[in-house]
Amino acid sequence: MSKTKVKTFSKEILKQAIIDSLKKFNPKFLIKNPVIFVVEIGFVLTLLLTINPNLFGKVEDTDIRLYNGIISFILFITVAFANFAESIAEGRGKAQADTLKKTRQHTKANLLRNGKIEVVDAGVLKKGDIVVVNTGELIPNDGTVIEGIASVDESAITGESAPVVKEAGGDFSSVTGGTRVVSDKITVEISVSAGESFLDKMINLVEGAERQKTPNEIALNTLLVGLTIIFLYVIVTLFPLGVYVGVKLPLSTLIALLVCLIPTTIGGLLSAIGIAGMDRVNKFNVLAMSGKAVENCGDINTIILDKTGTITYGNRLASDFYSVKNISKDDLIKYAVLSSMEDLTPEGRSIVELGKKMGFIIDKKLLKNAEVIEFSAQTKTSGIDLTDGTKIRKGACSSITKFVENNNGKVPVDLKDIVDSISKQGGTPLVVAAGNKVYGVIYLKDTVKAGLKERFDKIRKMGIKTIMCTGDNPLTAETIAREAGIDEFIAECTPEQKIEAIKKEQSMGKLVAMTGDGTNDAPALAQADVGIAMNSGTTAAKEAANMVDLDSDPTKVLEVVEIGKQLLITRGALTTFSIANDVSKYFAIIPAMFTVAIPQMEVLNIMHLSSPASAILSALIFNAIIIPMLVPVALKGVKYTPVRSEILLLKNLTIYGLGGIIFPFIMIKLIDILVSPMLMAVGIN
Repeated sequence: MSKTKVKTFSKEILKQAIIDSLKKFNPKFLIKNPVIFVVEIGFVLTLLLTINPNLFGKVEDTDIRLYNGIISFILFITVAFANFAESIAEGRGKAQADTLKKTRQHTKANLLRNGKIEVVDAGVLKKGDIVVVNTGELIPNDGTVIEGIASVDESAITGESAPVVKEAGGDFSSVTGGTRVVSDKITVEISVSAGESFLDKMINLVEGAERQKTPNEIALNTLLVGLTIIFLYVIVTLFPLGVYVGVKLPLSTLIALLVCLIPTTIGGLLSAIGIAGMDRVNKFNVLAMSGKAVENCGDINTIILDKTGTITYGNRLASDFYSVKNISKDDLIKYAVLSSMEDLTPEGRSIVELGKKMGFIIDKKLLKNAEVIEFSAQTKTSGIDLTDGTKIRKGACSSITKFVENNNGKVPVDLKDIVDSISKQGGTPLVVAAGNKVYGVIYLKDTVKAGLKERFDKIRKMGIKTIMCTGDNPLTAETIAREAGIDEFIAECTPEQKIEAIKKEQSMGKLVAMTGDGTNDAPALAQADVGIAMNSGTTAAKEAANMVDLDSDPTKVLEVVEIGKQLLITRGALTTFSIANDVSKYFAIIPAMFTVAIPQMEVLNIMHLSSPASAILSALIFNAIIIPMLVPVALKGVKYTPVRSEILLLKNLTIYGLGGIIFPFIMIKLIDILVSPMLMAVGIN
């Protein structure tokens, strides 16, 4: 996704939001939001009463038509504002979708069929088709590289200008439709049908076409409906109560009271909060497959992370050489460099570079006709066989020990101490041997990413446990975990153990998040409550996950968790504020309705509003304008600070609970001061 920021209230978004807010008056749409639908029904009824005040019974008040009209207009504005809140949130997503649509070009594909290239429209490609993509051409659809290696420009998706290397096999074989090959040629097997590409999913998701209400959102909506029914029952009983005490309450007044008491504020903002939550995730270049995934992030109790590439930089580089007893350091460096001259891995290159810095330069004649021994997962060693018969190996301590013993050599007694010492420092020991003799150990250091410890401290304050999974030995794992501030670690971890770790946490009622990029990560990503796959990873990983990080930054899980918590807090804070508003609106309207018949109720008129009509209309106006006033809060989210839950709850109850009671008192009084002269001018009191 392009990293071009979309303005919250740009001219284009505002214009479209106003149009959409009027379209949403359609009852077929609005019934999905029961609270606002009730307000719309109230608007229709008061509009009918404006046209014919005697529609539901004869009334004697000559000013009732104007009074009904004002209430009808305010209710219309209330519904419009609620629709506007949702439309403005959707508008930002649609603006992002439009940007993405521009990247989706009408392309041709070089379809490989029966050994021949056939140029076809990309739209006719099916899953399983084989296409050839040359330099400068767009990849027609999502797929997997099955032959070749090429640099691919993914800026249309990620916003990053630097090309990425894609090659057949391994974890970097997945390619995305709409991206461009900038060098070389690759053969791609299409993995999706037309219209089901990653880019298509992104467009649908960001424009909200596939947004579904989350379980928490459905639960809250059910609560709001329940409150609405309760207040509706209260209003129905108020009419005969009024008749009993000698007050004939106009239907429009009862409707105004109902609208003020039901949770219209949160009802109008609920959808906007959910849409904005996904939008905030999108801004971090993370594609959430559903709102539920974002919401789950807020409830996460445990985060499982890989060490390499997540906690550490991943490139283990040579830091020092440690020779064993009775062996000179120069000899160790000599054989270490010789074993690494043809080793093109970052580790191998770093060994050669470190040797050069220490003044050791290899005579390349020694390497003439030498046999290079590539690293093998079975032997866990690599090296070189020289023409003079010398066999040089470097690798894991256990593997080199076995190599030396098989050649009738002896393992130095101090080797284990050196290996353990390096491991305790968080390094990786690489033992070097030549023939049947151990020469020493290369210290490979994997550095913890800068600032990561502080971020994990922040996560801990949220009450979230972190678990590091690594293939390293327990000593190395413990050192890295301590340096990074990780709570727990699993050393020598296999893909199966990752799944077991997730299941163990889930069995204790915890929600688990994890990141991954390889095919072997797919089962664990599917098992986790929140699985974040790297965009650079395999198709299997992305299909198993419910989020995809377009920047392929595994540490982004920390930001995503914060966004999820912010979403839940925002929804809770605004719900608290909305319900707290009812207290002040009650003190504004109820005394205005009954004080004439029951003078004792004057004690409840603590705001001392000008007149019954002014009190009712002021409360109704506040009820309408508070929705757009809170739109920026709904879109931006309530600021989240990682503190204990009870402190956070107390803070939000103070701001949005107590504030939700006090603020309406002030606003309703101010509105009353402005409105009452106008009402007196037109003869309404």
